Amino acid sequence: MRKDKEPAVFPKPRFASLAIAFLTCLPCFNFASHALAQTAGEAVPMITQSIDESKLVTLKGNTRPETKPGNDRGPIADSFPIEHILLQLRRSPEREQELKQFIDELHNPDSLNFHHWLTAQQFGERFGLAKQDLDTIIHWLESHGFTVNVVYPSGIVIDFSGTAGHVRTAFHTVIHQLEVDGVKHIANLRDPQIPAALASAVSGIVSLHDFRPRPTLKIHGRTQYTFSDALGNTNYAVVPGDLATIYNFKPLFSSGISGQGQTIALIEDADLFSKNDWDTFRSTFGLTGYSGSLSQVHPAPPSGPNNCSDPGVVGTTMNPVDAEATLDAEYATAAAPSAAVELASCSDTGSGLSATFGGLIAIQNLINTNNPPPVMSISYGECEAVNGSAANSMYNMVYQQADAEGVSVYVAAGDSGGAGCDQGQTAATSGIAVNAFASTPYNVAVGGTDFGDTYAGTNATYWNSSNTSNYSSALSYISEIPWNDSCTSALMAGSMGYPVYGPASLCNSYAGLLDSTAAGSGGPSGCATGSPTTWRTCYCATSAGISSGLPPSQV
Repeated sequence: MRKDKEPAVFPKPRFASLAIAFLTCLPCFNFASHALAQTAGEAVPMITQSIDESKLVTLKGNTRPETKPGNDRGPIADSFPIEHILLQLRRSPEREQELKQFIDELHNPDSLNFHHWLTAQQFGERFGLAKQDLDTIIHWLESHGFTVNVVYPSGIVIDFSGTAGHVRTAFHTVIHQLEVDGVKHIANLRDPQIPAALASAVSGIVSLHDFRPRPTLKIHGRTQYTFSDALGNTNYAVVPGDLATIYNFKPLFSSGISGQGQTIALIEDADLFSKNDWDTFRSTFGLTGYSGSLSQVHPAPPSGPNNCSDPGVVGTTMNPVDAEATLDAEYATAAAPSAAVELASCSDTGSGLSATFGGLIAIQNLINTNNPPPVMSISYGECEAVNGSAANSMYNMVYQQADAEGVSVYVAAGDSGGAGCDQGQTAATSGIAVNAFASTPYNVAVGGTDFGDTYAGTNATYWNSSNTSNYSSALSYISEIPWNDSCTSALMAGSMGYPVYGPASLCNSYAGLLDSTAAGSGGPSGCATGSPTTWRTCYCATSAGISSGLPPSQV
């Protein structure tokens, strides 16, 4: 059975669930101008008791699984700087319900609020915390020695910095050095705690560690557009012309609709290795006649010290983030060749521990401007249980805000089947899990399919025997099947004459060659049920707290 038809790129990584690949409706989006919808009442303060540091509550579900005794290499110094900690706040259940109703009305043509998108400032005024609560939280942080950098206009997120000593005394957890599979890390050893008086308004600390989400791609270097795989099957590289044919972009392109006036913001953790790759891609595949552009930005917050520095070109074999940036930029312009592609990246590193994934800082800074991008694409991920309670809450809430502002958020579903906590492993051991970045009701999760022509024996029906001048060869839409490169694939096993289970199964017969979790991701969200799904209970915090929380996910 042939693999998914691979994209031709410079360089040439293979993708399975690239978020931007499904921007097929980009030219059709109707982005109305921001307008103030009907107003709501002033926020009621939720912090009603004086702060007693002896009465604490634990912010559960915010410790990495790697914090095992065997990985522990001792505490870091109290003076060690911890930068750009994001504190996720929570709105009252009443305001949360108002927001959900408002978002429903934004998408209801019969509502007076239909497409009446809010600005970030309007969003904060209507759905953020009361100023009294914000002032109380800021004063408490500052009383423990922290510096408050940014209070976002959303009224629901605070960026602050301090030291490991400040974290220890304020949040009652210690930051230790770890060594995991030969790689050095820093992380908190136990869940943070806060005064009980603040619990009604604080969801949690998004991160106190330097573990980062990984890009959802597989690297396979290719030098031809048609090639054979390890099993002798013929593979065809998907070039932009094939993409346009298979997903029927051509009628739109012919009528002059190809993304003009739109901006696609690609959330990345690195800069492009070279813009020349993007230029070469467009010239090689016949896209230079369109008006598309490419820029790299490092979006600053709307106020306060800049928490977004240039990450530069970053990438390793195990974590090819610069290759992800290249792939995303190339196939965004393939899907919408006249759109402005904007690569938005922020650094993970600083003088000490940068406590937050740079891509998340970029998302917050873009969403909290008065001119957010109409389309946002995210090709990174972390499974819900490992992502942590506060981070799960933040992705849900920042996408909520994006929805209220008219921003369409696309996220890669992932490349590890239903085993999101076992990405890149030879076997799934952690149970069913999905990408926390993609499992909210406010984003579109993308990916998970393969072309079914080789399985059906119909290659000649869908592909020309030779390429055009722009290297395309697809003839029409091709029926799709779930993408699964592992030996557990029933279709692959059947096509090769092996049973799926038992001693004579494909996994046992090809031991080592096809032992992998590589497959299109999807499955039930632990945040939709609150049930244990992986190495521990998946605490998935909503703005109303740790609960059985989110509506069923859309992965």
